Amino acid sequence: MFSVPLCDGARLAALEVWHAEQFADHLARSREHIRPWVGARFVTDDVEGARATLQRYAERQAADGARLYGIWRGEVLVGGVMFTDFDAAAGSCEIGCWLEPSAEGHGLVTRACGVLLDWAFASRGLHRAEWHCRADNDRSSAVARRLGMTLEGVRREAWPYEGVRYDKQVWAILAPEWRARGRSVTGDGRPAAGTGHAGAA
Repeated sequence: MFSVPLCDGARLAALEVWHAEQFADHLARSREHIRPWVGARFVTDDVEGARATLQRYAERQAADGARLYGIWRGEVLVGGVMFTDFDAAAGSCEIGCWLEPSAEGHGLVTRACGVLLDWAFASRGLHRAEWHCRADNDRSSAVARRLGMTLEGVRREAWPYEGVRYDKQVWAILAPEWRARGRSVTGDGRPAAGTGHAGAA
């Protein structure tokens, strides 16, 4: 199993079905913090629900589709990044993230997403990567901006949550744009050497 160092002792690695208890513990710490910003089916309330989410992603990865990766600080799972959509035939993907409050502000998500973009563009030959977020999610849109993405548009009232419909931003970056940036990025948006590829995804 691959493990890519990020910063401050954190690492990126596959998040798999056998991590269900760790994933459930992580969600117990951060459930209400991340629930408004992620898909309704992602946040679950117990170990069985956590296992079902991981199993769903495992099945999609087996079909060369969506993929899920965890961010660990030491031995503690604190968040992750994912391909919420991955279509090799169309040459496109969508990436996303989530993080518990204790791990925010260290550039972990930006670095981890850089690893995903490196792999998608360099190893798999994809041409386009998208980032979708609620328009009022300033932290998420800031990550897209640091990754060099362009805000292509806003889908009005496309994100339902607890009876309210929010606007959704659609950001994207193309492979030539990513290569022109020097690929991997640090938390402050500068190119970083030695981040590596998620080659075992």
